[in-house]
Parts: sequence; structure tokens; C-alpha cells
Amino acid sequence: MNISNNQFLSIEQLQEQYLKQQKKIQPATTSEGLSFEEILQKQQTGEIKFSKHAANRLNDRNIELTSEQLERLSDGTRKAGEKGIRESLVLVDELAFIVNTGSNTVITAMDQAETKENIFTNIDGAVII
Repeated sequence: MNISNNQFLSIEQLQEQYLKQQKKIQPATTSEGLSFEEILQKQQTGEIKFSKHAANRLNDRNIELTSEQLERLSDGTRKAGEKGIRESLVLVDELAFIVNTGSNTVITAMDQAETKENIFTNIDGAVII
């Protein structure tokens, strides 16, 4: 910001700078069943990613995704995005995932024991794969 020339950044410009900076410092995450290298490769190819929270949920509950389940999750996320769903519930076998389709990122994951109430909030669509 240059005050001497009366040139101030707009709120939008400051927000854009902040968001760009945040993207640069995002930590890499890992999940049970997938090596760090596998997750890194998937992120680079635009495939499904896991937030730190989702990766911790999978790890804490000893949930391992098979490559077939991961493919189905990715397919469900793609289909949800094609239908204009931004925050989707994707059901794969006995697992439930809340996914941000814009970033292809799993926000949270739960198994059948945690979904017994069958209440999901902050979603705008669901895909059963």
C-alpha cells in the first residue's frame, strides 16, 4: 500500500492477496491406506484431495479406502459438480463423505456408526455411488 500517492488497495484486492498467500502455505495431508506420494500425485492430476480434518477422521477410525472406493468417490464428486452441487454428500458403501466439488476436496468423512442419526447439514446435494 502506497499512502504517499494516495493509492489504497480495495478490500477485494486485499482479499485476493490474502487468499493467494493462504494457498501457498496449505500443509500437505495424508490418510491411512494411501502413501504421501500417492496423495501428492492425485492432487497434481486434479483428482480427489482430503482436507486435514478428513484425513484425521479416516486415520482415527482406521478407515482404509480401496482404490475402487477412491475411484467411486472421485466419480461421485465429478457427477455432483456436473449437476451444480457445491457441497455434496457422497455415499460409498458404508462410508459418507462431505465433498467440496469446486476444489475436489473431501471436507469430512464418517463411517456407518457415525451416520446413524442420518442428519447431514451444509450440503446442497447428495450422490449415492
